[in-house]
Amino acid sequence: MLTILGVYHLSSISERDHGAKWYPQAFESISAIAGAYYMSARTVAGVVAALSPRNKWERNLIDAEQLIRIYKAAGREDASDYKVCTFNSNKAKALQILDQDPTDPQRIRDILSGPKLVEFFNCITGDVDEVCIDGHAYSIWAGDRITLDKIPSIGVKLRAKIKADYREAARIVKVCPSHMQATTWLTWRRLHGV
Repeated sequence: MLTILGVYHLSSISERDHGAKWYPQAFESISAIAGAYYMSARTVAGVVAALSPRNKWERNLIDAEQLIRIYKAAGREDASDYKVCTFNSNKAKALQILDQDPTDPQRIRDILSGPKLVEFFNCITGDVDEVCIDGHAYSIWAGDRITLDKIPSIGVKLRAKIKADYREAARIVKVCPSHMQATTWLTWRRLHGV
């Protein structure tokens, strides 16, 4: 927890402000895509979460919108040919979400299945008590710049410990856990040129 607090205390006022707004602004972007294609924002959030691994945020939004646009205009087969900047297995999850257009968030979580994807979905759909544990969050928690290919498998117990530490750090500085995670991620990126 001390390393999380240390990174938070290295954040600028701008990074703290941006961290507080990151997930709500992400949901605004998702809602705009949802409105343009007459879909639920939760469905689009599920597609975005599915396409997120190893994908930069800006590209993630482009991939999600293009996949949705092609799916709506030409169908699943054409959409499945669209190349995304993540793994094909993740594109398959996104397509499954589009096939079902589930409004039930639990059904979307079931399709996403992986803990990081579910956590990201929860954060971008407004769960301020959630913490998205990815390789960057792990590095911050560990207090060491670790490349994504060197991040160990984060099992259930370790994930729970990391989340608890983020939540405790958030409680200490009186911010919500998702704000703590987003702020430290922004600060970590600046500190390490990520």
